Amino acid sequence: MVTAVKDKVEQQPRLPRPNPLPLENGARLTRAEFERRYEAMPHLKKAELIEGVVYMPSPVRNTHSESHGQIMLWLGTYQAFTPGVRLGDNATVGLDADNEVQPDALLRTDSALGGTSRISDDDYIEGAPELIVEIAASSASYDLHDKKKVYRRNGVQEYIVWRVYDDALDWFHLQAGEYHRLAPDEADIIRSQVFPGLHLDVKALLAGDLATVLAVVRAGAETEAHAAFVERLASGA
Repeated sequence: MVTAVKDKVEQQPRLPRPNPLPLENGARLTRAEFERRYEAMPHLKKAELIEGVVYMPSPVRNTHSESHGQIMLWLGTYQAFTPGVRLGDNATVGLDADNEVQPDALLRTDSALGGTSRISDDDYIEGAPELIVEIAASSASYDLHDKKKVYRRNGVQEYIVWRVYDDALDWFHLQAGEYHRLAPDEADIIRSQVFPGLHLDVKALLAGDLATVLAVVRAGAETEAHAAFVERLASGA
């Protein structure tokens, strides 16, 4: 009797194996396999490959969404005054064989104008954008650990992490292969070393004072350094 039951169980048809298999948080994959599985999951809005490990973030909380929108408004204002500079929102970026990321925001220069990234034939960014911004829950987030190491190694020139629950913002600049924090001046303004005129009033941003944030970046776009940068981009030098 026991044998008959066992045979009946063994004869039950197995469920077909999905091809390709779905992405799973923590899975270790090659970049090619990661891309194959990601493309087969059009409903999935965000997944990243960091050092060969799949990361699939939790649903986006309102605090993250609002902070993200404010960063896009700040960077978009700068882009409006700076022809030749490109702004990306959650764009897929291929960095190397083990890393394909989707930063919250990025600013890049056209490759034809000397930028360090390019657009692939299938319309993805390849190579390191000059500036990347991530919205992080706190200092414990992987944005300040594994991701930071990957961005440094691949030559992302400036990296901003807004730690929304810590009420703090870190702005790193790559020097001699290492990230160093850019300090705000006496007016709490940080000035980009890569994009002239890209100024941020940190205190105003953290306080939700967008009017001041935008006024400061517009003032940066009126500086001689910004004018020279725009002229250099226009000349293709």
